[in-house]
Amino acid sequence: MRGISKAVWLVAAACAAPSAAANQAANAQEAADPQVVAPLPLREQAKLEDAWLKRRLDTIVPRLMRENGFDMWVMIAREYLEDPVVATMLDAENMHARRRTILVFFDPGGGKPVERLTVSRYGLGGLFAPAWEPEKQPDQWKRLAEIVAERAPKRIAINSSAATAFADGLTLSQYQGMMAALPEPLRARVTPTDALAVGWLETRIPEEMALYPGIVRLAHAIIAEGLSGKVIKPGTTTADDVVWWFRQRINGLGLQPWFQPSLGIFRRGAKGYLEGDTVIREGDMVWTDFGITYLGLNTDTQHLAYVLKRGEQDAPAGLKRGLAAANAVQDALTAEFKTGRSGNEILAAARSVAIAKGLKPSIYSHPIGYHGHGAGPAIGFWDNQGKSPQGQYRLKPDTAWSIELSAKAEVPEWGGQEVEFRTEEDAFFDGRTVRYLDGRQSRFHLIRSAR
Repeated sequence: MRGISKAVWLVAAACAAPSAAANQAANAQEAADPQVVAPLPLREQAKLEDAWLKRRLDTIVPRLMRENGFDMWVMIAREYLEDPVVATMLDAENMHARRRTILVFFDPGGGKPVERLTVSRYGLGGLFAPAWEPEKQPDQWKRLAEIVAERAPKRIAINSSAATAFADGLTLSQYQGMMAALPEPLRARVTPTDALAVGWLETRIPEEMALYPGIVRLAHAIIAEGLSGKVIKPGTTTADDVVWWFRQRINGLGLQPWFQPSLGIFRRGAKGYLEGDTVIREGDMVWTDFGITYLGLNTDTQHLAYVLKRGEQDAPAGLKRGLAAANAVQDALTAEFKTGRSGNEILAAARSVAIAKGLKPSIYSHPIGYHGHGAGPAIGFWDNQGKSPQGQYRLKPDTAWSIELSAKAEVPEWGGQEVEFRTEEDAFFDGRTVRYLDGRQSRFHLIRSAR
């Protein structure tokens, strides 16, 4: 990719290469005990993210505007109150909107490139051309109206939606300011829509997907380290000790979590799971929910570990069958991914298949990418296994997913106790198949006592 040195690509690809080899099959077992690879220096991360951003602006925006019949798209954001889309269109050196940032896309038609403007004194990283000289026109709103009038668009898209926060970034005051500045004929062409915002946020490009597996591999490596005897000392270590070890480990690598890690202890005779200052013991099943942000992309993973008792070499057969049941629910879900289906339709079909196989599923999967709980169709919620407004969106190709769900199963070794086996793995849907980015967990992490 232009602007990215060979050295940067080699370092970045070092994360991704093992995942590609390990994940030939869609449901491949993830690598055992992957090694933590140091992230790129910030300067090199910025070069990579800016190159991706240019590629996305050059390809995704024109396609979305033309598919949805818009020849202009206007976004307005204020400092520290960025539209969710604007926040992802700022280059690495422009971290926030400045005072008021106005972005304008215009498609002149005839196969010409889509024009990208910012109604400001300065451009944005060479990606948006400056289109305002306050010395000539002191009023920013009037300058926006001039830009629109000069181009006479037929349909003007704005990000305003009751259905999703991702497409609802235009605040009332900024909407009023824009509409007051536009002459009446142009006001009638302004159309609220969520199609452009959701489409922009949910779509992943090949350059991102070349390295996304490595980002997930890095998350898996941190989890494997945390769910090991290196960190957990049975009889001493508490659930919160591990949670804060995760936070410290992430911080030490120069990464960010996008949510507070969770750690729960499932124990024979205990209802639900234990957490907080509960000490981890031999014979416990340990669950974690963990995610990082790296190169502007997020991960979201839930893994299970078992703390071996003295003399044990593996988890009890009943626990392993429970994890296998969760894997079977994953298979039922991913088999129902078909372009154009709504999240609600996928949920209903997957649950029907899983229940017919004797499984006890709960499915609550979601898109992932720029946001951990990303734009696009929701496939169930943990507290709602029926239809939802968020599930009305339809599945698109080139989207990344967190396949998040659980299966309940009885564990004979625990006196027939019903246990919830929670799993979550990141995946990519190319329009035909779902592929896990770094395999999926089908074997427990095993934690051995120092004894």
